[in-house]
Amino acid sequence: MYIGSIDQGTTSSRFIIFNKGGEIISVGQKEHKQIYPQAGWVEHDPAEIWKNTQEVIGLALGKANLSAKDIAAVGITNQRETTVAWNKHTGKAYYNALVWQDTRVGNELAELAKDGGMDRFRAKTGLPLATYFSGLKLRWLLNNIEGLRADAEKGDALFGNMDTFIAWHLTGGTTGGIHITDVTNASRTQLMDLATCQWDDEILEVLNIPKKMLPEIKSSSMVYGHAKGVLGGVPLAGILGDQQAALVGQTCFNPGQGKNTYGTGCFLLMNTGLKPVPSQHGLLTTVAYQLGNEPVHYALEGSVAITGALVQWLRDNMGIIKNSPDIEKLAKLVDDNGGCYFVPAFSGLYAPYWKSDARGVLVGLTRYINKSHIARAALEATAFQTWEVLEAMEKDAGIAISSLRVDGGMVVNQLLMQFQSDILGEEVICPKIIETTALGAAYAAGLAVGYWENLDDLRKNWAIAHTWKPNMPAESREKLRKQWKKAVTKSFDWAED
Repeated sequence: MYIGSIDQGTTSSRFIIFNKGGEIISVGQKEHKQIYPQAGWVEHDPAEIWKNTQEVIGLALGKANLSAKDIAAVGITNQRETTVAWNKHTGKAYYNALVWQDTRVGNELAELAKDGGMDRFRAKTGLPLATYFSGLKLRWLLNNIEGLRADAEKGDALFGNMDTFIAWHLTGGTTGGIHITDVTNASRTQLMDLATCQWDDEILEVLNIPKKMLPEIKSSSMVYGHAKGVLGGVPLAGILGDQQAALVGQTCFNPGQGKNTYGTGCFLLMNTGLKPVPSQHGLLTTVAYQLGNEPVHYALEGSVAITGALVQWLRDNMGIIKNSPDIEKLAKLVDDNGGCYFVPAFSGLYAPYWKSDARGVLVGLTRYINKSHIARAALEATAFQTWEVLEAMEKDAGIAISSLRVDGGMVVNQLLMQFQSDILGEEVICPKIIETTALGAAYAAGLAVGYWENLDDLRKNWAIAHTWKPNMPAESREKLRKQWKKAVTKSFDWAED
């Protein structure tokens, strides 16, 4: 028997089948369209994503010559904060999903901040007011999409992040689909009280969101129901937001253990144990996971909006490279960044700055700079942003991280990983299985059905593939860090609207 994992990401949907050793047996993957109706707006077509999800499940099963009978349980992991509202009778979305990167609610932040400032909801939710989270996106949909509010008041409209949308369709949709989310995804809506892990009536009232359209909040690991269709009869038994799933996949079950996932954006999470740690340094306090009926575990998180997406931008918008992996070859043609720094604040700056009016800048340009320097500066931007988040995290938690566990698509880039170790002055460790996001959801589902007995079973699966050690002189490191911080200030206060 095997465990299946639906990984519904920002750029693609995948189905990955794992064995007991946490090894990949088969993968099906399909990209979906990125829709940009205007500057700052980022959307996905939920119908396309659900269609792709079904296709990749079939693809992965077919490749491995397996059927639903061979799958002991299925888990879901998903791009968090991406917001969709759909009709429970037709299954159709009222509008495209608003992606986590979308900044259309920027103007409303100042209005909400008039009463209580940008930290108005932080004491309850662990989150500052930002364009990032689902609650304001849902409010935008309710206020701007014809018929949605009326249907929501009647109980005909449902809301969820993509985990909820996939779970509902997977378990029957219009014929008995279950409307649920887990504590990790709920904690990213800015509508849940971190202490009680329940929807907060006061915030719902302020944002004018009908409670009846919200999913039921569940543990991250339990049998919620059973799939229909291509996975017919398989227990749906795990749900984790993608970054929390990576934390579980990296087996960071002890306070002080942390990981960084390098994907479209970068997300650094540190397990802080059974109590939420309020941040004084621009980080988010969030739910790490809840396994079965055990208490909820919390985490500190630093989110960086644009990392892998910057490489895609150089490829698709600028044509500097043909394929994403080419960035490393191009960057290796030079020994350093030539004094040029790239701050990719395309949709504002996330942790630790939280400036929605920042925009991308390329600074330090001279006649000497060529495209190799720009490629190198783009990779270095990822490492610099990670360092700033880690620095804030150590201050908040009062714990120094002695090494960083890494995963995600960009860890195959040796130049980036070595520079990451150099700029941190710490070891960077990559596990053998870098698909830790999908693996975390598989672990949650497998624990719920007894496929894995306990956390020690999961820890045994974790093995190191590569360790990068710092070899940059401290003086050089300090100089680069200082120049980076100076470059970041040049991105502030750009967007006036």
